[in-house]
Order: sequence, then C-alpha cells, then structure tokens
Amino acid sequence: MTQATDMRRRRLLQTLAGMPLLPLAGGISSALGTSSAWADNTSPVTSIRFIGMDAPTLAKPEEMATVSVKSAMEVAFQNGKKQTFDLGYHPFFITGDNVPDGKGGTILAGGYYDIHNKPIMNVNGKQFFSDCPDGSSLLSVKGAKVDGVKGNPVFAVVQFEYTSRDADGADMYGKLPSPIAILTLDQNPDTGALSLVKYHNVDTSGVNGLWITCGASLSPWNTHLSSEEYEPDAAKKDDEQFAGFSQNLFGDAKKGNPYHYGHLPEVTVNKDGTGSVQKHYCLGRISHELVQVMPDERTVLMGDDATNGGLFMFIADKARDLSAGSLYVGKWTQTKSEGPGAGDISWIKLGHATSDEIKQMIDSGITIDDIMEVHTKDPGDASFTEIGFGGKPNWVKLKPGMEKQAAYLETHRYAALVGGTLDFTKMEGTTVNAKDKRAYSAMSYVYKTMTDGKGDIQVQGPKAGAVYEHVLTGGQKDSQGHAIDSEWVSVHMEPPAALIGEDLKTADSLGNTGHADKIANPDNLKFSEKLRTLFIGEDSGNHVNNFLWAYNVDTKELTRILSTPSGAESTGLHAVDEINGWTYIMSNCQHPGDWESPLHDKVKDTLDPLVRANFKDRFGSAVGYITGMPRMA
Repeated sequence: MTQATDMRRRRLLQTLAGMPLLPLAGGISSALGTSSAWADNTSPVTSIRFIGMDAPTLAKPEEMATVSVKSAMEVAFQNGKKQTFDLGYHPFFITGDNVPDGKGGTILAGGYYDIHNKPIMNVNGKQFFSDCPDGSSLLSVKGAKVDGVKGNPVFAVVQFEYTSRDADGADMYGKLPSPIAILTLDQNPDTGALSLVKYHNVDTSGVNGLWITCGASLSPWNTHLSSEEYEPDAAKKDDEQFAGFSQNLFGDAKKGNPYHYGHLPEVTVNKDGTGSVQKHYCLGRISHELVQVMPDERTVLMGDDATNGGLFMFIADKARDLSAGSLYVGKWTQTKSEGPGAGDISWIKLGHATSDEIKQMIDSGITIDDIMEVHTKDPGDASFTEIGFGGKPNWVKLKPGMEKQAAYLETHRYAALVGGTLDFTKMEGTTVNAKDKRAYSAMSYVYKTMTDGKGDIQVQGPKAGAVYEHVLTGGQKDSQGHAIDSEWVSVHMEPPAALIGEDLKTADSLGNTGHADKIANPDNLKFSEKLRTLFIGEDSGNHVNNFLWAYNVDTKELTRILSTPSGAESTGLHAVDEINGWTYIMSNCQHPGDWESPLHDKVKDTLDPLVRANFKDRFGSAVGYITGMPRMA
C-alpha cells in the first residue's frame, strides 16, 4: 500500500466513524483506487436508506436457486453528496461442510450429537447434519484470544432447528436433538470481513439436549438466548416424534421427559471460543420462537409460534438474570376488526417462580395426570372447561393446588383456563425499537383461530400475515389490580400499513399466492437502532422465493434486500449495529428446495437441479452475512 493510499484509507475510516458500515467485500484499499471523491468526503452522515431489488424470475433461474442479493445501501451526507454500497452475501459454510475445529482437525458443520456427545448416524452410515440453520447471534467478548485469529476475534452462535429428512428421504422433523455451535471468526480490521477459524459444538447434555431451536436473540448482557418451539404435548401418550427424539438422543425411546423441553436456553461464549448452555424453566413452557429482552434488562416479551398461541411476558426479579421472576399472559380487547385488526393489551399474572424450583418439579417425575385432567372429546361434565389447544378443542380440569405446576409446565392450557387470549396464530419473531418505545411481533399467518369468529380475536386476515407494532409503557396493573413492575409493558398491538401482506385471489405467473412486492408470512424480526430499520425475514407458503426486507420506521419505506433459494426460509437474522466499527446483518436460510404444491409447480422442474447442485442435493443450507462494497463513481 502506498503512503498516499494509506492516508486516503485513514481519512475514509475517520469519515465513516460513527456511521453504519457494512463489511466491504473487496476491501477498502481496492475501493480507493477509483474513488477519491468518496475518500475526500468528510461531511457528516445525515441519513441511510436501502435500495431494493426485484424479485428473481425464471428469466435468470440461477438467481432463484441460491441466496441472491442485488440490493444496495445509500448514504447521504450533510453536504448533499451521496454514496451507494452494493450489497452481497458471504457464506461461512454450507451445512455438511467439514470446517476447522480449532485443534488442527475438522468437524462437520451442523452435525448432530447424542447425550454422550457421540455423532448420531444417518441410515447411510454417515453423520447426520442439518439443512435448517436458524437463530444466530454475533458478538465480541472482552479479552478473547483464539489461536489462528490474526485480526479481531468475533463470535457467532448458530443453532440448527431440525433436519428435514434422512438419507432415504424419511421425515426427520423433531426427531433429532438440536445442535448449537459457536463460530470463531477472524475480523479484518480494515474491511470488516469475517472468516471462519474455529467451529465449536456446544455440549448440551447437562440440559438434556435441545428441542427444535428456532429463532434467537442477543441479550443486553451479551449472551445468546435460544428457543425450544412446539413443546412436546405431555398429554399425548403415543408420540412417535418425541419417541424418535428420545431414541436418537438417549438411545432409549422412553427415556425422554417432555417437561424438559419448551423452555429458554441461554448460551454463554467463553474467551477461547468455547461455550456453555443453561435452561431457564420459569419463563413458561410454550412454543418459544424467540424472546426479546427490553432495555431495562428485566422485561422479556415472547413470541409463541403456535395455533392457539398467546402473548407472554416475563419480568425478572433482577436485571441480567432470568433465573427468577413473574410470568404473565396477555388479554386482547379488540379495537379494530378490519384486516389483521388491532387490540388493546392487558395482563394476567400466571405466577412467580425460580428456574430451580420448576426444574425440581420436572426432575421429581411429575406428569400431566398429576396436574390436570385433559380430554380431547367432550366428557359431558360441567366441571371441565373447554379451551383451544394446538388448533383443536381440549376439555380441562385442574387438580386442586396445582396452579403453579400448571402455569409453568402446562402454560398454554393454564393460560387459557384463567382467561388469557390464546387465539394468536404463529406469533414468531419479536424485537424492540428502544428509541420510540415500540416492539414488533411477526404474525406469520393471520388465520384459523384469529379469523374463526370465536374468542377474543375476530379479525379478517390475511393468510399472508402481518407485523404488529406494540406500544410500550409503564404504570400498568395486572387483572388483580397489582402493579406490574416494568416501564416496557405492551398496551396496544396494531400493524403499520406497509407491514400487512396481501393475499392474491389467483396465483401470479410464478405461482405466488401472496403479492410478491409485499411481505408474506413474516418470521424473523430484528431492529437496528442505528439504521432505524426493521429487518423482516419470511417463512412463506405464499411466496415462491422467500425474502428479507428492510422497513425504515421513519420514512415507512419497505425494501426487498435479499432472496433465499426457492423453497427455503429466511432465518438466522441478526442486525448488529457495531462490532469494532462495523455493522453486520447476519442471514441464514433453511431447507432450500422444500417444494410445495401448487406453490412451486411452475418452477420446480427448472429449479430443482440447480438447488440440488448448490446445496448438497437439498441436504445442506447456508450460514452467512450480508456484505457491502462502495459503488465507484
């Protein structure tokens, strides 16, 4: 590097200090070769916006069969000048790759392990690996030191939700214990680029393994908050899925206890790139999609990815400590019925508990028969209460004195029994906009129990879903008139107009049944305070390709910035405002080529061979992040 180029590089870095800057795919030095105007621009940044991409089409089928990024980010300066960054995508790996283990050897990315940390083998004699990477967190650890890192050590925690099928094509959903890994990444100080140095599989044996880990969030105290969704039903006596899970994890189909799953795992990353996991059992046993801790570091708003799901809140006794606190369920009072509707939210307290006492209940061998009596057909007995559970009716009667056990181990059933609103359908990602004191919840589908004319929620749709905005405030009381000790309580839910999907009466030329230029079935949500942007990832049965969107909460502009391979879901979303001066948008995808009919009928024959070539015959998927490169003048 010449002295002049080095001076320009330093001037550019000084210019960009304090502004969001995506990692540069080509490096600052090469960018400076033809961009002296950009390097000489020292005016303050005034705004940032994303420039969208068109949805890919069969005119370029290769773009429909991979992670495609044709979008850009525009930076405006106080002096009136603008600079545009072309965005791209960089994968750390495709699951099933052999990656460095940090010990001079390799390890299988997304590989599965049993309770003894031994590889779980597929029917073809090879180790199972996941095609479904999901929640991720990017973070740094003070004093971190890992061999092989030449720049700054940065860590990504990545969890793998499930595996779609075995080598013979048999369904494997929920039948394997979810692995979770810590990636040690070498951050180039000059470009922000990240390269994989070490892959560490976290030992989950101490928490009886993990169950269907879906979305995730980064806590304010720098830990990875995981999830266990679709909690196994303890009332289901012959559960083939759970028996398969138990067999693969323990080597015994009957050893697993359903009450050990459906909780909140928390992963702590160590300075050497290893880590540990603990489960918190006092945040309710629900279909945890992910949780969002509010800026008070005590209040937790939770997504519940279920039919007959609820809005749940946990308030910890102490900041930065989720081992004890109070659990609440929301009550919806409808204020608008058109479209996805709107409602005021009040709160019912379900109880107070410590994680240890709930775990002791589970370890004591308690069963659902000790807690409540459950029927799936009307017993003709007025002492039972009819509730909705998983989209079907249950008739429930609580055993005397078992309120706490029910609140924490049969949370869905108990919350419905005490009057909570359990009408939501697939409430997925949750995130917070701290400056405006707003939160956001993705309702992937607005249908079934939200639109059946029963219960508290009676709205119209759409099936393409919506993102609801929460108004957060303090000074609230629960249904018993007791003060709720938080300034971050949701009191109203309503979707912004731009964040409502649109159902099509007839499919378009590609097969989309949701409008391609609007969100459809939102799932992952993350908010960037610095970018003033809500990022929205899709899990859609209405879009032929799922998309990642950027929504500016000030301008209300919605922009498509990434397209996943056809048949894949947009997962692993994490917007990181700053690590060592660089901004990151983490993005994975899962189950590429998961064809649905009639949705993919028009594209499958063309795209299937391309997807298979890109993603290990549909057994692999991508883990990575979005990059940026200054567009040359």
